[in-house]
Amino acid sequence: MIRKKKEIDGKEFMFETGRMARQAHGSVLVGEEGTVVLVTAVASREEDTERDWFPLFVEYREKFYAAGKIPGGFFKREGRPGERETLSARQIDRPIRPLFPEGFKYEVQVACSVLSSDQQRQSDVLGITGASIALALSDIPFETIISGVRVGYINDQFVLNPTFSEIEESSLELVVAGSDDAIIMVEGDAREVPESLIMEALNFGHEKIKLLNTFQREFLSECEVSAKRSFSPPERNSELEKKLREMYTRDIDGHSRITGKHESAEAIGVLTKEAVERFAEEYPESGKQVKNIIHDIERDVVRRMIISEGVRKDGRAFDEVRPITCEVGVLPRTHGSALFTRGETQSLVVTTLGTSQDEQRIDTLIGEGWKDYMLHYNFPPFSVGEVGRFAGPGRREIGHGALAERAIKTVIPEDDDFPYTIRIVSDILESNGSSSMATVCGGSLALMDAGVPIRKAVAGVSMGLVVEGDKHAILTDILGAEDHLGDMDFKVTGTREGITAFQMDVKVAGISEKVMHEALEQARSARLTILDIMNKTIEKPRDEISPYAPKIVQIKIPVDKIRDIIGPGGKMIRHIQEESGAKIDVEDDGTIQIASATQEGGNKALEMIEALTEEPEVGKVYAGTVKTILAFGAFVEILPGKDGLLHISEIERRHIQKVEDVLSLGQKVDVKVIGIDREGKIRLSRKVLL
Repeated sequence: MIRKKKEIDGKEFMFETGRMARQAHGSVLVGEEGTVVLVTAVASREEDTERDWFPLFVEYREKFYAAGKIPGGFFKREGRPGERETLSARQIDRPIRPLFPEGFKYEVQVACSVLSSDQQRQSDVLGITGASIALALSDIPFETIISGVRVGYINDQFVLNPTFSEIEESSLELVVAGSDDAIIMVEGDAREVPESLIMEALNFGHEKIKLLNTFQREFLSECEVSAKRSFSPPERNSELEKKLREMYTRDIDGHSRITGKHESAEAIGVLTKEAVERFAEEYPESGKQVKNIIHDIERDVVRRMIISEGVRKDGRAFDEVRPITCEVGVLPRTHGSALFTRGETQSLVVTTLGTSQDEQRIDTLIGEGWKDYMLHYNFPPFSVGEVGRFAGPGRREIGHGALAERAIKTVIPEDDDFPYTIRIVSDILESNGSSSMATVCGGSLALMDAGVPIRKAVAGVSMGLVVEGDKHAILTDILGAEDHLGDMDFKVTGTREGITAFQMDVKVAGISEKVMHEALEQARSARLTILDIMNKTIEKPRDEISPYAPKIVQIKIPVDKIRDIIGPGGKMIRHIQEESGAKIDVEDDGTIQIASATQEGGNKALEMIEALTEEPEVGKVYAGTVKTILAFGAFVEILPGKDGLLHISEIERRHIQKVEDVLSLGQKVDVKVIGIDREGKIRLSRKVLL
C-alpha cells in the first residue's frame, strides 16, 4: 500500500493505492481533509468494433453512509443517480475523454464512489484527479496527467476548493480541469463578474492544478504502475483513401457550402452512399471505412474553409450571430411563454408559478433541502429530424438544463420579494447548435412574460474554435457541424454587466490563455447584441403576473400565535381554507403563505388570519358577537378567541333593568375597548358609540 499526503494552499490532499479495489485495473483513494473518494478504472480486453464512438462510461455515486446518513424513501438504499451525481459524472467524463488515443475502442469504465464526506468539502473535483491517477496506474493507454480544482472568490481573494459555506459567500464558483500545459475543461457560474476576473480565476486554478499534477507524479513514482497495453490505431487503406479524396473532395467542398443543415447533410449522405456502393466490389467489407474517410474529408474541407478562406458553412463572419426572432405570450393559458429562434435552433420556453407546496425536496450528503427554482430542458428527436424514443431525461438533457438554470439563477428574486416556486421548461423544437444557450435567452423572456421581477435580462452564446498549426479561428454562435468538426464548445451566459455561467469542452490537448481571452471578449460582444434584440421584444417584466397564476400573499406573525392559526387538531386552518378557498402554509418561524386562485379568496384568508393574530387596542371599535349573557352584563367576542365584558351600565345611555332587554345571544354589536387591565381582561362599552 502506498499512501502520501501533501498540503496545497492550506488544504491537505491524500492519495492512496494498494489497499482497496485491487482487482480493478487501476484504483486510488483521493481525499481532502474528511472527504474521501474511491476511483477505479477498468477496460475491456476485447475491442468494440461496432461503435463509431469511444465507449467511455463514467459513473459517480454518493454513498449516504459517507455522511452518516440513511437514505430516505421506502427501500432505504441508494437508487438511481440523482441530478448532482449525474452532473458530477459528466464533469469527470468531459476532461478525460479527449485525452485517450484516437481510435481506441475498448470499453472503459471509470467509477467514482464517495466513501466519506465531512459535509464541508465537495467531492466532485476529487473525482477528476482520481480518474487521472486510476488511469495512470492501469494498463489503459492514458498518458496525460490532469487534475481538477474548484475556485471561489471571497473578499477579493481567490480560494482553492471552497467549502459549501464559503461558496455561499463567493461571487463565482469555477471548476477547472487541466494538464500542466493547458486548461481542458471549465464549468461554473458567477454573479455578473467581468471577463477579466474569470481569466484571473482560470489562471489561479491552473497554477493549483500544476501543483496537484506534480503531487500525482510524486505519488506515481512510488507506485507499481502497470505497463500500458499495446495499442495501434486501426490502419486505413491508403490506396482507398487516396482514391476517395481525389474523387470526392471537390463535391464535398460544394456540399459543405450549402447553408441549410438538412440539405447539406442530405447531399453528403447521398454522396457517401454512392461511394460505398462504388467501392464495394473492389474493396469488400470496406463500407464503414469509406464512411469514416468521407467524414474526415468533410472535416478537412470545413476546417480549411474556415482557416484558409475565412468562410463558415453558412457564410457568416466569424463574429456574426445568426438571425434572431423573439416572441412572448405565445401560449394563451400558461403563466409565461416565449419562443426564441436563432437560425435553425428554436426553443419554446414556459414559466410556471407555484406555491411553497410545489418546491422540490432535495436529499444529499450535505443534508435535506428544498428547491423553489428549477429549469428543465427537453430535447425530443424531432428537433433534429430524427425518429427516437421519448424517455426520461438523459445525461445531456440534465447537463444542459443545469447550465441554463445556473445562468438565470443570479437574477431570480429572493423569496421575501417574490414568494413563488418557479419552474421553467425548455422544449427544443429545432436544433442546429447551442440549444442550451437558446434556452437561457428564452427562459429570460418567459420569466418577464410571467411577470417575475427578475433584475435583468440574461442571454447566452456558444463559441467555437478551429486550430490548424499556428493558426486559429474563434467562431461566434456555432452551428452543429462547427461543434462536431471543430475543437471547442465554449458556452458563456450573462447580463450586460457580467458573466453568470460558463462551460467549456475541448477536443484538443487544451486551450491557451490567449485563445480563452479572445473567446470571452468575442462572446461578450455577441451577448450584448443578443440582449439588444431581446429587449426590443420585452424590455422589463410585466407589471402583473398572469391572471392564471396563483395569487400569493406572505405575512409573518409572532411564533406564539401559530397555535391560534392552526387550532386544535388543525381545525382553525381547515376552517379558513374552506371559507376562503385559499391554500395556507405555515412555517416554524411564523411565516405564513396564502395562495389563492382569486384575489378575493386570498384577501378573505388574510383578513381571517389577521383577526386571529390581532391584539385588542384601547380606543378601537370592533364588530363583536354576544357570546354570554349574565345578570351584570354580557361577554362579547371582538376577535377570534378574545372576549370582553360589556357591563350592563355600558350597554345604553339610559338605565336598563335586564341585559336581555337590549341584547340577545349571537347578536352582532359594535363596541369600543375602554380598558384592558394587567391580567388582560377587556372592558367594553356600547353606549359611547350611541
